[in-house]
Amino acid sequence: MEAQRRIPKIREASGFNAVISENWGPLDRTPTLVPGTAEAAQAHRERFLAAVDRPGDGVFVIGSGLPSVRNDDNDHAFRASSTFLWFTGMGIDESFLVLTDTSSTLYTQRPAGPGDPDFFGNAAYGELWVGAMTGPADWSAALGIDVRPLSELDDDLTTLGGPFRGLGRIPDALAHRFDIRADADARRVADRLRQTKDAWEIDQMRAAVSATVLGFEQTVGQIATAKTMDRGERWLQGTFDRAARTYGVDVGYATIVAAAGHAAHLHWTRNDGPVRDGDLALLDMGIEMESRYTADVTRTIPVSGTFTDAQRAVYDIVVASQRAGLAVCTPGHRYSDFHFASMQVLAEGLDDLGLLPVSVDEALSADGQHHRRYIVCGVGHHLGLDVHDCSHSPYEDYQDAMLEPGMVHTLEPGLYFHVNDLSVPPEFRGIGVRIEDDLVITADGHENLSADLMPFGTDEIEAWTQARL
Repeated sequence: MEAQRRIPKIREASGFNAVISENWGPLDRTPTLVPGTAEAAQAHRERFLAAVDRPGDGVFVIGSGLPSVRNDDNDHAFRASSTFLWFTGMGIDESFLVLTDTSSTLYTQRPAGPGDPDFFGNAAYGELWVGAMTGPADWSAALGIDVRPLSELDDDLTTLGGPFRGLGRIPDALAHRFDIRADADARRVADRLRQTKDAWEIDQMRAAVSATVLGFEQTVGQIATAKTMDRGERWLQGTFDRAARTYGVDVGYATIVAAAGHAAHLHWTRNDGPVRDGDLALLDMGIEMESRYTADVTRTIPVSGTFTDAQRAVYDIVVASQRAGLAVCTPGHRYSDFHFASMQVLAEGLDDLGLLPVSVDEALSADGQHHRRYIVCGVGHHLGLDVHDCSHSPYEDYQDAMLEPGMVHTLEPGLYFHVNDLSVPPEFRGIGVRIEDDLVITADGHENLSADLMPFGTDEIEAWTQARL
């Protein structure tokens, strides 16, 4: 019997290796960076070293992270640690910043180009597979910092000797080899600094919100088409996600399109329901830019263009709550003040609807909180490189901190009545309303970055929606 033929392994074929390594022209490997990225990252490193305790005691190792497997040999799209991005402006996987009080050095992969077996043999890094890859020399020129091949990291860490203070995402194997321990105190310092944005960062936030506004306009313009589909929510999600890839780099978080009674689910990302006249559509969406700063905006609109009486009653309460919160988003107030201001109005509105089992004062007491049945989430969060920026900060650095110029946060009161909530009359079941804006605190108040998206009032939002259906 004739032996079965086997597919040749091209790595072992001398003819293939000879032809694959020759006759390749140059590639432009210059990284695409938002203007000002290098200067902002350098300023961030300097601010950190000036603020951190004992900057000369040890070596900071800050990791970008590794790709995560989607299935088999396919990875999810990589997104670097936000801490790493803040320090470097670079978003490449398996990269590291080694930072001391006197030096900054980045380590990253060399390009796998012609002549390197990985050129054709590595589907993750080979340029034949993925296109031009920026290497250490080009990164160094772009970022104005010493950048070395990743292969030199172990030797350089051995020379430095430690102790090593870890930030970002450090692979377990590297952490074990060099006893790199997560530095909670240093992370706290970095998070406090990240909460107050510099002028360049605020410009990135403005760009993210502006792109998101365009995405909202296009998404609402597709409602008529979405109403013809069984999964109209997903059609609207796809419309916005396409805008995110067009105007930015991706969505800043999983897009929420909640209609068909789904709006009461705070993070409805299945987006597999219909879009029907008579329902509300809660759209919680944000675009992440090339700089990796993201917007996070929510609007709730009537699918038909007109609110029902019950929808209007709930919406009016949330609008009043939003306005109460905005009034205290100024320097001199604590971060938590807008929470209390917004919750006061929500509790009073629920009482007016006859939905509180106790008085407003008792509901608002620390041991009461009866109104929170209909809003178990908070009414805002810091925003920046992460949609929930610096969320691991301790209470005194976050909710109890004073608002300062340069802080960027959301304000997002809402009311949520689930379809199976027997504590509310039938006409309210399935109604969910959230209004979310992105604010930057200024010296004398705040700037609402998302104010141009659509108006607040029920009459105005009906007119805005009808003009786009």
